[in-house]
Amino acid sequence: MFRFHKSLDVITLFHKPSVPASLRVFTLLKQISAHASETATEDQATDHTHQNKLQRTEFELNITEDPPTGDQMRTILEYMGAHHAGQLVEEAKDSGDAIKKLGDNPKTFKPPVTVDWNNGRAVVGDNESEIIKMIAQLPEEAESV
Repeated sequence: MFRFHKSLDVITLFHKPSVPASLRVFTLLKQISAHASETATEDQATDHTHQNKLQRTEFELNITEDPPTGDQMRTILEYMGAHHAGQLVEEAKDSGDAIKKLGDNPKTFKPPVTVDWNNGRAVVGDNESEIIKMIAQLPEEAESV
């Protein structure tokens, strides 16, 4: 019998440690990631419901202090909609403007931005409930026989 496991979904945090909101998201994602990878051992109590539920949301966490590349920004704006360009890049009016401003000056990028690349979702800022919702919606690991 063969089991094929789906690779983990990749969640990227575009992070800037000097931004308090970014630090809050960083801490939140680290905690969620740590809890998701916890597994019960046989010497623990027999009720593993908590650990089993958390395993569903296991993901690969990628934290970068670099702003998104032009291609990444284009993809993020596709996920969110061009009307969010100003939330991602200072004074950006639309997708094209955001990509141009970001290319001209990477400091115009406004972290934090959390991106679920595999499922096409992104959250700007430190909206904890939206980030938790995004991670909770990660698909369960698929197995094939």
